[in-house]
Amino acid sequence: MTNTLFQVRITDFDQFIDWYPEESEQKYELHDGMIVTMPKPKGKHSQIAGFLMNELGFETKKLGLPYFLPKESIVKIDDLSGYEPDVIVLKKEAILTEPRWEKESTIISGGSIELIIEIASTNWSDDYALKLDAYESMGIPEYWIVDYLGLGGRKFIGHPKRPTLTIYNLREYEYIATQFRTNQTIQSLAFPSLQLTARQIFEG
Repeated sequence: MTNTLFQVRITDFDQFIDWYPEESEQKYELHDGMIVTMPKPKGKHSQIAGFLMNELGFETKKLGLPYFLPKESIVKIDDLSGYEPDVIVLKKEAILTEPRWEKESTIISGGSIELIIEIASTNWSDDYALKLDAYESMGIPEYWIVDYLGLGGRKFIGHPKRPTLTIYNLREYEYIATQFRTNQTIQSLAFPSLQLTARQIFEG
């Protein structure tokens, strides 16, 4: 999605949450103290997000996994940044210790998160750099980038560029990337029995 910077600087994350309009038609994130407008997903982007929420929700229920998938949530990265993932899988037990969850749907601990998914669009560099570094630093064990249009830079998805799903898993505090394309069945540590190909996800 194309993002737009407001010409106003927010002092900290708390002010951002106080400012955040409840009935907005758009999503907002805080990037280094600056509010960024994130238009709500439409078309294929929205279709893929909905497909993944349905599939992962079904897998969670079928296997009795201790997760849940909220419709919306904000992940506080630090005092100047907070992101709203396209899909997030949270741990039921861990959420009980999240002090800002009930009133703000805000997550402050990486230990409460099992999986985060971002669907790449025109601001793909945020997903491959800014958010990748942030989620790694928070210790989030698994992070997917669903680049269904093959937009990412060559150093991220190779050349020629083509639709790629990259799964990052945390090992010894660093992300290790595994990439999936076309009819390759993805491999997720959070959902080890999930039987989906990259193409099925790209098609939503």
